[in-house]
Amino acid sequence: MRKFLLVGGLALFVIALLSGSTAVAADNWVGTWTLDVAKSKLSGSPMPKSLTLKYVATPEGIKFSGSGVDAEAKPMETEFVSKFDGKEVPYKGNPNADTASPKKIDDGSFENTWKKDGKPTITARGVVSKDGKTFTISQKGKNAKGDVVEGTLVFNMK
Repeated sequence: MRKFLLVGGLALFVIALLSGSTAVAADNWVGTWTLDVAKSKLSGSPMPKSLTLKYVATPEGIKFSGSGVDAEAKPMETEFVSKFDGKEVPYKGNPNADTASPKKIDDGSFENTWKKDGKPTITARGVVSKDGKTFTISQKGKNAKGDVVEGTLVFNMK
């Protein structure tokens, strides 16, 4: 009987573990992406000189981090952790937002609403290409200064 319980418990653990891995693997934006400045367009805000985005699956949700060099050659770092369920989470390091509300649309896309001091600023929509090599983020809204921001940032899988 003990052997049956042990084997049954182990089997349930493996099924739960594999189910969780499958759900995370379906989020095609998980990985490391580098900005292709030549293919990207941005108005209302200066284009960064470089930007790398990382989406990593963790037990708490997907950890997003962005690091790079802004248009004035200053380092920039941003991050949040979300289950991509549309709930607000703290967004560190973003001058245009203190919260983010990323929501998965399907395995290859999500929408993320940024807020600063409780007011919506920018909506970003991320879409991974069918071949999984390109990640495009379209942004629209107003920055923290009230200037209109609109653009498309193109990233390549690293």
